[in-house]
Amino acid sequence: MSRIDHSQLQGNILRGYRFGLVRHMLLEVTDRATVRAFLGVAAQGGGAEVPAITVDQPPDKTWPRDQKPASCFNIGLTFAGLRALGVAPGDLATFPTEFREGMAARATKLGDFGESAPRAWSQPFNRPEQIHLVASIHADSTAELDKVDTQVSRAFAVRGRLDGYALAQDKVYFGYTDSISQPKFSHVKDEVEPIDPYGTVLLGEPTRQEGLKFGVPTPQVLGHHGTFNAFRVLRQHVTAFEQYLDRAATELLNHPDSALVLPLDAQFSDGEKPLDRHGMLREVVAAQMCGRWRNGVPYGSSPDTMPDPASVPLTEYDYGRGSRCPVGSHMRRTNPRGGAIVQRIANYTRRLVRRGMSYGPIHTEGDSEPEVGLLGNFIGASLGAQFEAVMCDWLNLGLQDPDITGANDPLIGANSSETSWFDVTLRNGGTIRLRGFPRFVSTRGGVYTFLPSMPAIRYLARLKG
Repeated sequence: MSRIDHSQLQGNILRGYRFGLVRHMLLEVTDRATVRAFLGVAAQGGGAEVPAITVDQPPDKTWPRDQKPASCFNIGLTFAGLRALGVAPGDLATFPTEFREGMAARATKLGDFGESAPRAWSQPFNRPEQIHLVASIHADSTAELDKVDTQVSRAFAVRGRLDGYALAQDKVYFGYTDSISQPKFSHVKDEVEPIDPYGTVLLGEPTRQEGLKFGVPTPQVLGHHGTFNAFRVLRQHVTAFEQYLDRAATELLNHPDSALVLPLDAQFSDGEKPLDRHGMLREVVAAQMCGRWRNGVPYGSSPDTMPDPASVPLTEYDYGRGSRCPVGSHMRRTNPRGGAIVQRIANYTRRLVRRGMSYGPIHTEGDSEPEVGLLGNFIGASLGAQFEAVMCDWLNLGLQDPDITGANDPLIGANSSETSWFDVTLRNGGTIRLRGFPRFVSTRGGVYTFLPSMPAIRYLARLKG
């Protein structure tokens, strides 16, 4: 039984929602009194013109099928938003530096330069001072999104809307199955990964590092059991990715060690039809770059064939010394599990809750292809020690292992064709170095938000002045 009072937490933190649609509203506070009144009603169960903020369920509870709400509604506030609501300057100063500065000011650390630089971000992210809240609505129908949208719009100036949806079979546009592995905070466990302490996401709770709790902003009622979110709009360059897989497969097909990449007698399909050897090598490159086959099976669990995901545990695995999963793969960089890394104390300490849905296609004049991508939320108790450390140290510098230091994450790293490289692992323990791939994911916008507890939202509603 959890000692955490889940009814005092927003419902999108510890567990995700299973809705097909999402709308993120980017809001500005133009009338402080109106917004405070809105938050007060929303935190007390809502009303005819105000949606209720959705709260968490106990870890052993789920909504009965016939009682599932028509929508879920949650909020996150930027530093500018807390200031706009009237939080005292002394209390604002107790929030972490990275949150106070905001995502745009931290761009270099996050790899947001070149085409991903804040100066190139779409509206309203190019005016971060105008984004005070991100209100997220989850539902299964556009009509329900519009209903809640109308309620919210009465209290705020709407600076932007971003709509997302779940692709079939939990896929992303690159073709990978997503939403497989998340931190675990309850009694549900697997054979490998340990249960994550609540301090991974909730301020004021113990973390995995003995004696360490991330600082709680003041007053206590505002900061306690809140958390932080890096909200990111990430464009996925699908055509460039598929074209690179073609080139890489051709290179490996003609390489003298081709049989050490994949046995010559290997046979598997893409789920619909058998693949020729070039097609299989394309899937090997995709699997090694990610750390999973595109159907979700961990590459290290089955490096020479792509089995049915129903036949292989998708989360119960680790990275031993003999693992064929490349140390530079996306999955291994973001979560090295129990594998050996230089920063050994950091194993399992940089865990992030990931929530996201795809967006697009968006047709823009001058673009060679419609824009598609991911609306991502990366939630943790420390933006600096978790999100930024992963983005900088692990994804874009490779500091966890000397074999990849100087190389960026092959899928989402800040790559350029002139400098990028990735080592494909071979059956004999050797590698083949692939080069020349571009950036496959670019940032279109984003903000850092604080996800307050329910008592904190009621506190904000009661502020004066």
